[in-house]
Amino acid sequence: MNGGNKTKRVLLISNSTLHGSGYLDHAEAEIHDFLKNVKRVLFVPYALYDRDAYASMARERFKKMGYDLVSIHAAPAPTQAVNDTDAVFIGGGNTFRLLKSLYDFDLLDPIRRRVAAGMPYVGSSAGSNVAGPTIKTTKDMPIVQPPSFAALGLVPFQISPHYLDPDPNSTHMGETQEERILQFLEENDTPVAGLREGAMVRVENGSTTLKGSTGARIFRKGLAPVERQPGARLDDLFAASGQE
Repeated sequence: MNGGNKTKRVLLISNSTLHGSGYLDHAEAEIHDFLKNVKRVLFVPYALYDRDAYASMARERFKKMGYDLVSIHAAPAPTQAVNDTDAVFIGGGNTFRLLKSLYDFDLLDPIRRRVAAGMPYVGSSAGSNVAGPTIKTTKDMPIVQPPSFAALGLVPFQISPHYLDPDPNSTHMGETQEERILQFLEENDTPVAGLREGAMVRVENGSTTLKGSTGARIFRKGLAPVERQPGARLDDLFAASGQE
């Protein structure tokens, strides 16, 4: 149950843009409800190459939601920026590039400490990937090499964003996402949340709840995958993982 930490507050979004809507439009109500009275949001743009453009887009979007967003890549002291902010938002892009930068700037421990103390954490896509114990279930290409696959470990389960169900009519002969996750579980014990686009996971008050509009598929070692719908509590599915 997330290590029993009832102060931890985490919102993990499968995707930043849902078909037919704009950047974070589908998640705006959930972000508002989650951040509550937060004023300052620290944005982490490391998953994309053009950090200035990414930060500008995020700043404008959060301004429309009523939040003052600043980007960590412009901060003179990134660690201090984490310590001073009211909340952190890590955006999507390439998960390997993101995690390498978190290591390069020694940000993993500062973010872990702040989240453990109750600072809200919002992640989207790659930003959700790095919230798990490792990034081993990302579907991104390893365009750079981080020192380790070990990530923030804010939740006791792996995230597989942009989860696609197998298409029985497809002629594609490559592995499905389900097959890849089952291969992960042949070598690892950590449960995996396959979040369809439009799905979110919210951790608050010591419990984990599936949010959004599309549901999720939960994978655990040695067990058949299970389907969960928005509003479902997920604690029972992750309690036995032994992860903090």
